[in-house]
Amino acid sequence: MQDDNREDNDSALFKAELRGVQPIKHDRADTGKAKPDRIKLASLRQAATVRVDTVRVDGLSDQFVIDVGPEDPLYWAANGVQEGQMRKLKLGQISFEGSLDLHGMTVEKARDTLWEFLAEASKLEVRCVRITHGKAVRMDGRKPMIKSHVNTWLRQHPQVLGFTSCVAKHGGTGAVYVMLKRTMLDGRDEW
Repeated sequence: MQDDNREDNDSALFKAELRGVQPIKHDRADTGKAKPDRIKLASLRQAATVRVDTVRVDGLSDQFVIDVGPEDPLYWAANGVQEGQMRKLKLGQISFEGSLDLHGMTVEKARDTLWEFLAEASKLEVRCVRITHGKAVRMDGRKPMIKSHVNTWLRQHPQVLGFTSCVAKHGGTGAVYVMLKRTMLDGRDEW
């Protein structure tokens, strides 16, 4: 007898909890996500099977980052780069054909963005680009993070012949001109 009374109480409590609840009129759940574009997915899958170079190791190491100060000018030239070319670069006499701003990025995002930018510039046979890294005077007194990493990464990149801080009108010590290798294309050869 006690079990019947308990079931009646449970049933009454359950009905009380469901008061005002409306039954669902369809049998599909709304997950809130848009349905995937099947055609786009198929083309992406096809591209993934064709492209072998989707996994890349950029070779830009953070193991030994060269710390630089906010106002420190940056300068580096690979072996064999002519001093006269670096002098022209430093004076802003070699026009840059592309520009990249890394302000506000995390170190990882800056590395990926820089690698992709330099790869694209190389593919387009660009001779010189400008990279704005900023000076990031930090409240904790530590050196500027992105500037220090860019200074280190550019020395490691296989397409970089040299770099130097920009003239004031192009960013001063908050940016660098980067001279890139060019392959033989349209009769031009490396310099």
